Amino acid sequence: MEILFYHLTESKVDDALPALLERSIERNWRVTVQTTTQERCEALDTHLWTFRPDSFLPHGMDKDPHADRQPILLTSGAANQNKSGVRFVIDGAEPPELQDYDRVVFMFDGHDDDQVQSARSQWKRLKGQGHTLSYWQQNHDGRWEKKA
Repeated sequence: MEILFYHLTESKVDDALPALLERSIERNWRVTVQTTTQERCEALDTHLWTFRPDSFLPHGMDKDPHADRQPILLTSGAANQNKSGVRFVIDGAEPPELQDYDRVVFMFDGHDDDQVQSARSQWKRLKGQGHTLSYWQQNHDGRWEKKA
């Protein structure tokens, strides 16, 4: 399993996440995006339909019919309804058990102390369990640089 921490310093998750989801779809990966509340899922759902006029990110929410068929599933819960291999954990959400995933990405806002503390806690817990972790931070151009 690959576990990555993406430290947002130049943009917000709503700006950075769509490009990562597009890359995941290009690779034919099924994805779950976990956030903290159902209201946040609904806001993210709207954003993913409208973030760029020329884009299309096929996705749905965990409460929708046929959630299990969605290539990208938005949730505030722990289930892996769409049998995804990739899970994005955003907004400081508490992740489920991770053994079902090939890749887990923790994205956190570097300007939000609660999210930074949550990411540090997750890093320490997962490192203590013997997982190999990588840490990526945005540079001034918004590109990702591997720091650890």
